[in-house]
Amino acid sequence: MSRFTEVIERLAATIEARKGADAQASYTAQLLADRVRAAKKLGEEAVETVIAATQADDKALAAESADLIYHWLVVLAAAGVTLDDVAAKLEAREGTSGLVEKAGRSLP
Repeated sequence: MSRFTEVIERLAATIEARKGADAQASYTAQLLADRVRAAKKLGEEAVETVIAATQADDKALAAESADLIYHWLVVLAAAGVTLDDVAAKLEAREGTSGLVEKAGRSLP
């Protein structure tokens, strides 16, 4: 198992453990209790990650990526979507060209 995988699994477990925790004592519990706020924070972190990437600031990119992944995991947990659910979607796309996969999606 990779170091990244181990860290993600520990972080996801910690986030899951914060469900129902005291929101006064836990930022994660605050976000889990307010899915819209969590989603907005995820968007903010995505923009900050893009900015760091376009500025070629590798240290900032790593830091913003960590923030992005944390907030992504919180949004998933708030929605009840597991990492296995995401993995299943990724597995279903394996071996398919990204262009072909996108073309096969129905538009909203």
